[in-house]
Amino acid sequence: MPNRQRTFRVEGVVLRHQDWGEADRLIILFSRERGKLRAIAKGARKLQSRKAGHLEPFNRVSLLLAQGRDLPLITQAETLVSYPAFQEDLFLIGYGAYLLELIDRFTVEEEANPALYQQLIETLERLGQSQEPLFELRYFEVKLLDEVGFRPQFFHCVGCNEAIQPQDQYFSCEMGGVVCPSCAVQPRSLLPVSMQALKYLRHFQRSSYPEARRAKTPATVLKEMEALLGRYLQAILERGLNTPKFIHSVSQLKASQAESPQNPAVNSGQG
Repeated sequence: MPNRQRTFRVEGVVLRHQDWGEADRLIILFSRERGKLRAIAKGARKLQSRKAGHLEPFNRVSLLLAQGRDLPLITQAETLVSYPAFQEDLFLIGYGAYLLELIDRFTVEEEANPALYQQLIETLERLGQSQEPLFELRYFEVKLLDEVGFRPQFFHCVGCNEAIQPQDQYFSCEMGGVVCPSCAVQPRSLLPVSMQALKYLRHFQRSSYPEARRAKTPATVLKEMEALLGRYLQAILERGLNTPKFIHSVSQLKASQAESPQNPAVNSGQG
């Protein structure tokens, strides 16, 4: 890391970690000051390590790092926010992990993006308290696409550049935007998008969080947005994401538990 100080401090969110050597851990962090970073926590896998508890995924931390020969070494670690909700609820674990995976996949090392960092920490905070977590995820996806340079075109047809009319449209992941019915010569290769979903996608794209929150987004629209944005994110990455599979598994588990018959003794009033 030429032309940089030997020690430096960053604030960031721990995205993930992995074993490194016999007793160390490699920490992948998204920081406010330097974007995504990889750093070594020496001895973090030892039982007596004082750093290990601070360096778990979701934790927002302040770190002092010393530049090593290859990767920086974490010399001090302090937890700023631990987001305990993500340790108690399987759905929240899945939703939070989804945010971290998006950040991990869409950012490159040593490229600061303070606006995206702020969006991440605010969304993590909201998710732990929100009654509508799917709204939080969809809003984050739209803002993420803006910040990483893949802003989809929702206002003009990407085929003819004409303003979109108030009717159902199509969406092209390859072209990165809405395709009007006149330009949709091969609709099977496109995703249908209702005018209602498009209205909310536009609103999310151009609005601050308080403005977007004031518009009550129907659950059916959030599901449609989830499918469209998920396909677009996957097309950009050229591979699938891992966490949606976990969220789906949790949903199936919850559904099977809800459908299972209650304890016969309870049903009969015995016991």
